[in-house]
Amino acid sequence: MSTAAPLAAGDPGLPAFWESYEPLSRAFHDGTLGDEELERWRSERLTAVLRHVTERSPFYRRHLAGVDVTRVTPATLAALPFTTKDDLRREMYDVLSGSPADAAVFYETTGTTGPSTPCPRGARDIATSNAAVEESWRRVLRAHFGDRMPVVGLMGPSELYAFGDVFTSVTAALGACHVKIWPESPRVGFQKALRLIEDLGVEVIVCAPALCLSLAKAALHYGYDLARLPVKLFLVLGEICTPEFAANVATVWPHAQVRPTLYGSQESLCIATGADTGQLHLSQPNYLFELVDPDTGEFLGTRGEGELVLTMLVDGIKPLIRYRTGDLVRIGGAPPGAPLPGDVVEVVGRAADRIRLGNAVLQPAELETAVLDTVSGCLGYQVVIDHDEAGGDRVTVRLDLLPGHPDRDGTTAGVAVRLGALTGLDATVVVEDELDPVTHTGSFVSWKAARVLDDRAPLDTSVLVARQVAHRYAITT
Repeated sequence: MSTAAPLAAGDPGLPAFWESYEPLSRAFHDGTLGDEELERWRSERLTAVLRHVTERSPFYRRHLAGVDVTRVTPATLAALPFTTKDDLRREMYDVLSGSPADAAVFYETTGTTGPSTPCPRGARDIATSNAAVEESWRRVLRAHFGDRMPVVGLMGPSELYAFGDVFTSVTAALGACHVKIWPESPRVGFQKALRLIEDLGVEVIVCAPALCLSLAKAALHYGYDLARLPVKLFLVLGEICTPEFAANVATVWPHAQVRPTLYGSQESLCIATGADTGQLHLSQPNYLFELVDPDTGEFLGTRGEGELVLTMLVDGIKPLIRYRTGDLVRIGGAPPGAPLPGDVVEVVGRAADRIRLGNAVLQPAELETAVLDTVSGCLGYQVVIDHDEAGGDRVTVRLDLLPGHPDRDGTTAGVAVRLGALTGLDATVVVEDELDPVTHTGSFVSWKAARVLDDRAPLDTSVLVARQVAHRYAITT
């Protein structure tokens, strides 16, 4: 882990904070931090953050009025009210614990399904969040490349979005060359991105999972041999990535593997980082984690399955208290010998993306697993749902398979069998050379908007937004 103290950047208290944080973070990642010491840290930080927000945030001053913050502990945290996305959209700058001028950099959410909300980050926000990413990358890259550093291609937005800054900072700290080649940028495009991957010998690409397949589709369109391109590792983030999806990508890119690298958001920063096992590990020095019932809000504990609720432990510009992420996750302990510390979190999809289909209610990860389990050479897929003549559910899966795929019939039959077993429906599976372009939008709006076309009801806002921007993700222009 980097031992250099970050610049104060408007935060005169940062050096003292970093002096206490850095040794604890180092011990956490080295596996030498005891449970009692971690719990003491988290208890102390909870009190500090609650004082911070009730003193400096107009929203939290009202939201937590009457609460004696000195008496709140991790064990009693569930007595406090939730913070929701609606709160953030309504309160906007009043959620901040300080002025945007106190921040080191200003970001905001994309605003695809509601007003863009401000997400400035101060120096200590950046330092503590990036520390976990840096350590994750150090270990993953060492596992794949030994002592040398590969050239890294960053394929994500930079303006008003943390993606570019976070990974620029991390590659700089590790001494790796990076190149910003997001194909959706009007300055880049797929053709130039592919040329630079070949010319520069880009071995690592950081992107949303859907882009792994879109890039392969574009490479074939422009006459590249996927086996001759230098890509060896995709580090993915921004949407669910099931093991089945990762396994399929490895059959499309002959020399590349897929690893989830980060789970987080503009509002919540880096919640978890990826290990070379393909598992995501929670950044436990930086948060308190809870699981609640997504429908009732009932507290379910800190391990198991439910909607993730988090409380930030860093008193930066926008710490959130009992923030309902809307994400359905499973949390369990790290297995013995895991390459990263911290509980393991599996993201199974957005609570709002659950799908009622046939006799089942499916989470996004369950549907993707049913489609892609044992499938190879798939360049993309879309699930289309409508009503049959009797008014029941009808499901069709569209697959885009590699040219010359050796077992198209077996692949389609297998998908139909798995979906039938899951839903009780007779699924139709077809192979098409070109899918609906909305499938390439991936994490820009939501996994569901990109992968599922549900014609049983009027299209919701997220689907309409995804369709409006689909042309920006065109592969051939």
